[in-house]
Amino acid sequence: MGQSLVKNYLHIVFSTKHRKEIIHPPVEEELHAYLGGICKDLECTPVIVGGYTDHIHILCMLSKKIALMKLMEELKSHSSKWIKTKAESLRNFYWQDGYGAFSVNPSEVDTVVQYIANQKEHHAKKTFQDEYRAFLKKYNVTYDERYVWD
Repeated sequence: MGQSLVKNYLHIVFSTKHRKEIIHPPVEEELHAYLGGICKDLECTPVIVGGYTDHIHILCMLSKKIALMKLMEELKSHSSKWIKTKAESLRNFYWQDGYGAFSVNPSEVDTVVQYIANQKEHHAKKTFQDEYRAFLKKYNVTYDERYVWD
């Protein structure tokens, strides 16, 4: 085969350190745009970036030129440095060490887009921890609760 063809949609989820509720307007929208820009620069076309006060959701297409681990390193390190410059209250901002990344069937992209777009309404009823556990269960990911949150 002479050509490499790839179409891998990823739903990426990661939280602030200790799930601190620290992502608020106006920096929230700027952060989402900044994260989308990092994806774009790495040829990981962003579909939607959203989240809530203590976590981020990114739906993007993983480039055939980059490993997921490298994408995550770039997203978290650059956005953490950037957000610390936005306000005195964000000087000690950190992301948690881990992340979740789940493949998305192209036929379900619209459903994931709607899910990410409705985070504020969603989290009026459900905590980030409950949301994340539901993802782990849906994707049949084995995990140890002691190590997921810190």
